[in-house]
Amino acid sequence: MKNTTLFSRWLPAIEQTSIIRKSALGLAGLAFVGGAVAGPAVAAQAAPEQHDTGAVSQSVMADKGAKADKADKGAKDSKDRKDRKDSKGRPSRDRLVPRGVQGEQSSIPLSGEQSGNVRAIVKATKKAGLDERAAVIAVGTSLQESKLENLGHLGDANDHDSLGLFQQRPSSGWGTPEQITDPEYSTIAFLTGLKQVEGWHDLPLTVAAQKVQVSAYPDAYAKWENQAADLVAGAWNNS
Repeated sequence: MKNTTLFSRWLPAIEQTSIIRKSALGLAGLAFVGGAVAGPAVAAQAAPEQHDTGAVSQSVMADKGAKADKADKGAKDSKDRKDRKDSKGRPSRDRLVPRGVQGEQSSIPLSGEQSGNVRAIVKATKKAGLDERAAVIAVGTSLQESKLENLGHLGDANDHDSLGLFQQRPSSGWGTPEQITDPEYSTIAFLTGLKQVEGWHDLPLTVAAQKVQVSAYPDAYAKWENQAADLVAGAWNNS
């Protein structure tokens, strides 16, 4: 009877303990299930983003290569520009006389008017979009034809109807007397004929000039190439 009484007294406590244990186990189960479900999602969220480092490296290297190529090209262009100038910043000799002069050379002193005509020829050459070599051919041609003087009609001493710096003839279609005695017009007319000569840039001055002028003295232009080069070198940056 006493044992029954004691059991009756402990029964509520035992039941309560059982309930607590079941509750604890239930919570633990939920926690486990929740962790199993949420685990991959949390892991995915926590994992660092993966990048294609190979593609990035290739892009960086390609960019560096492009910059290096650009730098090399800039250096080459700078060297090319430098090669076109002498120590005084004038056109280099190989730009003016790429094949050297031919034969014995001549030279004459120039007046202010003649020097002005050199500058006019150089200025017209630039206007025509041509380079220093074209100016040398033009100045050398004018040295032979008129000694760089803008000649009008010389009466009985005139060679047919030849006029101006290049002794061009109106009767041959070079222009009117007024046009031919204009230094810019006559120079551009001469250069227009020069551009029609195949390979003119690499020809000896006297050959290129003769192709345009059709002179009775085809070799006479050669002796002026050295002075023409010097004159163009001095006038190129000031015309």
